[in-house]
Amino acid sequence: MSTTVLAAGDHFVLPRLLTEEVRAATSSDADAVAVRELTLPWPHTPFGPVAEVVEASGTEDELIEALQGVEVCVTQMAPLTERILANCPDLKLMCISRGGPVNANLEAATRHGVAVCYAPGRNAVATAEHTLTLLLAAARGVGDTHTDLRGGVWRGDYYDYDNCGIEIDGATVGLIGYGAIGSRVAKVLVAMGAHVLVHDPYVQPELLVGVAEQVSLDDLLTRSRIVSLHARVTDETKGMIGAEQIARMPRGSVLVNCARGALLDYEAVCDALDAGQLSGAAFDVYPKEPVPADSRLLRTPGIVMTPHIAGGSQQVAHKAARIVAKEVARFLHGEPLAHCANPEVFADRA
Repeated sequence: MSTTVLAAGDHFVLPRLLTEEVRAATSSDADAVAVRELTLPWPHTPFGPVAEVVEASGTEDELIEALQGVEVCVTQMAPLTERILANCPDLKLMCISRGGPVNANLEAATRHGVAVCYAPGRNAVATAEHTLTLLLAAARGVGDTHTDLRGGVWRGDYYDYDNCGIEIDGATVGLIGYGAIGSRVAKVLVAMGAHVLVHDPYVQPELLVGVAEQVSLDDLLTRSRIVSLHARVTDETKGMIGAEQIARMPRGSVLVNCARGALLDYEAVCDALDAGQLSGAAFDVYPKEPVPADSRLLRTPGIVMTPHIAGGSQQVAHKAARIVAKEVARFLHGEPLAHCANPEVFADRA
């Protein structure tokens, strides 16, 4: 019996990449797998909530239509909602090529007997590299100097002692979070001569040996000239860096966030930059995306900004498609899934 797979790609993880990887992973079952394709509008249209799920692209109606007769869906941004599940009885597996299945209603999927997989670590290298790019740019004031020069203004005063930036070599850099991204950033910083501090209550101490020093958040803030955020958003970490925490940092410090906008009070950052408490900041994520036209972030000097693209590289798109395609092959062969968010689905079947 043939299994129908929907490759619901977008303009980053392209439908054809998903199709190619699914065909490669299931080559021994080529005659038993049929693939359909659907193109979702992200990132040309920002993601957002769809019914009860967040950070999704596409509509419930188009997914319901596309999923008729489909047993497996591989996607990055397609929503998986209660309504979609109720109207797509053939669906058995949803593979989401992201670090977490935020666009899926896991509770509803489990009730409907649909396994949901995800792709941890798919963009760790890209995000780590982008973090380092922004960190270096903020430390050396690249944002403002670039803007001035593109505007035809050559400012020699950027060489003044009070205006020029700081080196990584010999600097103390604090990383809040030491997962797949933070650990990669740490190793590069150490190679550049930095002393790295880490605050992560969940890190295994042996992973820090020869790389970083585990400290409290307060110790990290008071000792670090550069602080970079790498934590997940939880009730515990939401808003963890605000005016009080920034005030503890050495005057003229640099703050970087390529993790999630909810970790940080951006108004407090703008205040600190205006007051000279921070000399620079760099962001790839924001409290509201796209950034509103009246945001202080767009007019406060000292900020380097990119539009939530840290995890975007051509390699990431291929890795993401490959990870979910391998899950499809495991599913077809009755093997345990590597990254299943609701394994209780299989317990219920047993």
